[in-house]
Amino acid sequence: MKKTLHIDDETLRRVKQASGVATDTEAVRLGLEALIRHAAYRRLRKLRGSEPNAADVPRRREKVFPRKKDG
Repeated sequence: MKKTLHIDDETLRRVKQASGVATDTEAVRLGLEALIRHAAYRRLRKLRGSEPNAADVPRRREKVFPRKKDG
């Protein structure tokens, strides 16, 4: 989809340099994706502690074996 955007040249240059991308399109796409992730994070933070009766989530953990002592 094509869109016309008005972005300050200096801002776009700094974004491309910071992200390491070569094209304006890729820089804008990465920025939009970061904004989406940040918004999702904020929504999750609002839910923190909102369900006091929630069951603990089972997690898989690797078994850790004790080290053998040199001796």
